Amino acid sequence: MGAPNCNSLHFIIHPSYPFLVKYYLIVGEASGDLHASRLMHALQHEDPEAEFRFFGGDLMTAVGGTRVRHYKDLAYMGFVPVLLHLPTIFRNMKLCKKDIRDWQPDAVILVDYPGFNLSIASDISRRKQRRRREAASEGERTADSPAVYYYISPKIWAWKEYRIKNIKRDVDELFSILPFEVPFFEECHHYPIHYVGNPTAEEVSHFQRTHDETFEAFCERNGLENTRPIIALLAGSRRQEIKDNLPAMVEAAKHFAGEYQLVLAGAPSIDDGYYEPFVAGQPVKLVRNQTYELLSHAHAALVTSGTATLETALFGVPQVVCYETPLPFLIGKLRKMVLKVKYISLVNLIADREVVRELVADTFTVDNIRHELEAVLGGSSRKVMLEGYEEVKRRLGEESAPDNAARIMTGLLAGR
Repeated sequence: MGAPNCNSLHFIIHPSYPFLVKYYLIVGEASGDLHASRLMHALQHEDPEAEFRFFGGDLMTAVGGTRVRHYKDLAYMGFVPVLLHLPTIFRNMKLCKKDIRDWQPDAVILVDYPGFNLSIASDISRRKQRRRREAASEGERTADSPAVYYYISPKIWAWKEYRIKNIKRDVDELFSILPFEVPFFEECHHYPIHYVGNPTAEEVSHFQRTHDETFEAFCERNGLENTRPIIALLAGSRRQEIKDNLPAMVEAAKHFAGEYQLVLAGAPSIDDGYYEPFVAGQPVKLVRNQTYELLSHAHAALVTSGTATLETALFGVPQVVCYETPLPFLIGKLRKMVLKVKYISLVNLIADREVVRELVADTFTVDNIRHELEAVLGGSSRKVMLEGYEEVKRRLGEESAPDNAARIMTGLLAGR
């Protein structure tokens, strides 16, 4: 569970490519767009002739290649939204599988988003097996392409652990960005993986080195006051998350609106109009596409579980993790049976102890959120949490995840 050691990193030195390598990438949300775009840059550095085609977002489009679908057409969360959009989801899945067959990439790189991506991996695996059988019956050999690489491994350690069977069968190489995943896959399931470092840690570090905007300048640019510290509200990147979590977060935080200003981080994939019913008449300001800028100036934060909890910790902002669930009292009772881990936030999972307070299911109430937020705004709770953040940073290490992953991927492809 500690910081990764050098044995977790596997580097392959390879000669210059004598051929064009085609990469097909698939992401399903904003964070995947960011991580995939940085991986594409790293692949270009290793393989200047790389060609890209992808289901992705604006950041990937800026790198280059051909975008087949925007991730906004894929990002559905929760049972009811998924059910309502099943025809769209199946159409996109069918399109993706056909597009891969037609384009014939050398490698398909799946980025998180397991419900969709594992289906794609399964389809590729079935086609490979069929080609092998056909070739064997004719006494021939067949190229085993495309390679399937999973960058940012599915979080099956939390739930749906049965998916390990599909991963072992359908995924050629798994790339992890969380150090505690190494013993889970390698020791518990005997499936070797690559821990390549954590891209979020690197992205935050890069931002802190290259941005020096003052608090006053940030406030002036966004129409905020420079006389009151900020409580940041990070309610998620999907509509369902925002709908479930933001109302209670606002209700709890506005208790402190006299001394602090409440600033909501607008997600890239969500238009301003969606936030309006939740913040209308409330002492909340919306700041769009500036989550890192907001966190760099925030005094404390209310955060929906996900990558945002880790980003908040890396910026050194004390936080309360809030995650509403349906049937909260029932889920609260069944939580230990449903989840395979003690925590839901990446901060606590990496530290392997409670660094930040998690309010989930039956503990997710306005009163509890208000009480825990008050505790981290000042006093000993704040100091202890900041000390815990330093432990999380040490465990993540300082490796460049996209650079390491790109070196391994290009080396493996050269070997093929």
